[in-house]
Amino acid sequence: MNWMASSSRIIQRGAPLWQQTALRAFASSRGSPRFSLPRAPKQFDAPTTNKKWRTHNVSLDLGYYAPMQDEKMLVDAHHDSPHSWENEEMDLAQEVQAIQEQEDERKRRWIENAKPPIRKPVIDERGRAYGRGGRKTAAARVWIQPGLGHVTVNRQDMIDYFERTTDRELVLAPLVATATCGKFDVTAMVTGGGLTGQAGAIRHGLARALNHYNPDVYRP
Repeated sequence: MNWMASSSRIIQRGAPLWQQTALRAFASSRGSPRFSLPRAPKQFDAPTTNKKWRTHNVSLDLGYYAPMQDEKMLVDAHHDSPHSWENEEMDLAQEVQAIQEQEDERKRRWIENAKPPIRKPVIDERGRAYGRGGRKTAAARVWIQPGLGHVTVNRQDMIDYFERTTDRELVLAPLVATATCGKFDVTAMVTGGGLTGQAGAIRHGLARALNHYNPDVYRP
């Protein structure tokens, strides 16, 4: 068995491509001084041996590696992504602006609520101010209007209705506190409870009527 026969047999057995190429090159350039390959072991030249070349199908495909191209694709994807650093900074700035607007709105409400309420007089077409008061089980409705200081309770004079001086003083307490005795005529309608409870209810209603008449001067 010569070397050409061995080479053709190895090629026919399905040797790897690199080995087939080398054998073909060796066969075509046999005897040429410019191209030489090491000879096979001598046992392959001996006609009595049964040993043959051992061939293996080795896969040289170790994968696709292009680090520079992958890195460029990654950079391009990062720039093309909606969550790039520029968009992230813009989103962060919008969040900060929204939080600042909420803080400003909260401060504005605080300042608005801290302002004193605007009080307006509540006077009917007859020039009277009305106040509703209560004490225990007694309830009173009181009207005041500019006058000479007459006090009427249930269509009676206060002196006739309240016999005790303490009840009379209780009724006139708001006028004394605001120094308006003799400046307003008072008309009260009271129901329920005892005389002391009714006097307390009239006092409550009279204080509210004064507040409605002039909220800036006669504040509670």
